[in-house]
Parts: sequence; C-alpha cells; structure tokens
Amino acid sequence: MSKLELTAEQINNQLYRYDKVHVSLNSKNELQAEHLQNYRRDGFLSIDSLLEQPIVDSAIEGVMELGFVDRKGAKLQFIKSEKELKTLEEKELALRKISEFVEEDERLKAVAYHPEILNVIRQIFGEEPKLIQDMALLKPPHGGGEKPWHQDMAYGNLTYTKAVIGVWIALDEADVNNGCMHVIPRSHQEGATPHYAIRDWQLCDIQVPVERDVIVPLKPGGVLFFHGMLYHGTPSNFSNKQRRALQFHYAPASSERVGPHEYKRMFTNELSGAEC
Repeated sequence: MSKLELTAEQINNQLYRYDKVHVSLNSKNELQAEHLQNYRRDGFLSIDSLLEQPIVDSAIEGVMELGFVDRKGAKLQFIKSEKELKTLEEKELALRKISEFVEEDERLKAVAYHPEILNVIRQIFGEEPKLIQDMALLKPPHGGGEKPWHQDMAYGNLTYTKAVIGVWIALDEADVNNGCMHVIPRSHQEGATPHYAIRDWQLCDIQVPVERDVIVPLKPGGVLFFHGMLYHGTPSNFSNKQRRALQFHYAPASSERVGPHEYKRMFTNELSGAEC
C-alpha cells in the first residue's frame, strides 16, 4: 500500500511518533537567553501558561461566534459544502479553519497583539514584528483531519526575505491523543524544501525524518513559537476531545514578500524535476 492509499489511522501510526515529548517552559518567567539560543538551534520554543485563562476563554468565545453565529468579514473553510450542513453539529464537525478575523473581532485581535507574545518575537527577530496572517485551526473529536508535514513558508503568502515566525496557541488542551503539534527539531536548518500537492500542500512523506519527530503538548494558553522553515504537522484527532488553536504568523518589519519566480525556485520541484 502506497502512502497515498494509507488510511487516516495508518497515517497517524506510520508518519508520526509519540515517544519523544518536548517539555515546555512553565511560564514566561522561565524564559532566558539560553532558550532563545535553543530556538535558533532547534527552530522552536514553547511556553505553557503564557496566556491567562480569561484571555483563552474570551478567544474561544470569539472563534465560536465567528464560526457559528456571525462570521462578519472572516473567512470560513469547511470540508464539505455549507449547503450540505443542516445542523450545528454537522457544521462543528466540518469547520476546519477561520481566517482573516483580526479586524473583525477585538477579542482575537487582543491575542494577536498580546504584549507577551510580541515580546518573545521581538527578542527572536531583534526588530519589530508585523502580523501577516491569522487563523483559527479546529480539529473536532472523532476524526478531525491531519495537517501533513510542511514548512509554513512554503505557502506563498508567508514567503518573505527573512524567516517568519509561526505562533500556535492552544485554546483547548493539546495532547498526544487529540492532535497536538509535532515538529522535527533543527529541520529549519535544511532551508526551503520542495512541496507537493498530495493530501495537502506538503512535504513528500518519504522525505520527512519521522524518527526525529518530537511532540509538543500544550495546556490551554500555552504557546509554541516556531521558525517558518521548521518541518511540522498534526495527526488526525480520533479522541473524544475538541482541539481548537489559534495560529498567527509574523515577519520582521524590514522583510518583504518573495516574488513568484523565487518562490517557485525555493519550494517547488521546478529545478530538480523530482517527483514525490
């Protein structure tokens, strides 16, 4: 059976590991210069309890209202046509992503520009960050789908002349069972890697060093900061627990978008002609 024919359960078992667990800092007060050095070496840094529970609760309210009450100007992505979704339960199981909401909801805007988040990014960049993308990523229980291994900067709107930072915020507890983040430490050092349209816009499965996979469980309000070239992904959620998260991307203020020709050279097989 090829990777293309694997079931979701087989993908979870074969393309992800669960035995190496990254231990997050317990709070912002533990952050030291050595942790910023580790970020540059490993490509990621995580801090639990960075956001207080009232902020998390407010963000959840904002996400749920945009998704199921009034989307305002935000964009919603379902895995089925909305016309097919008759009940609230059907909508909750089908809604995967909400985006472009920062200017539509003050509760979520407050998270995107939270001073503790910006302070960490500022220390990594050495300059002011600019917000370039906002998303809510929903992985419902009993089959919320996989996000295959990828590099975020392989998505054209995130390809800048300097490395961007992804900020992934757990709204629910994200653990080994419900689709927490998986990362390949130091993979950002490989630079841009070609991506292919398979199950998603993703790295070729056989190119991912799964043996180096490390999981990053987070409590609600926990935050993962990661380099835009880091290999990362999330397996399907077959648990009975919801897994909602916010994800923001920031670029250094001095950076600019990469042009389409350079993007193709960096992230497609245009030069090599290789197939996945």
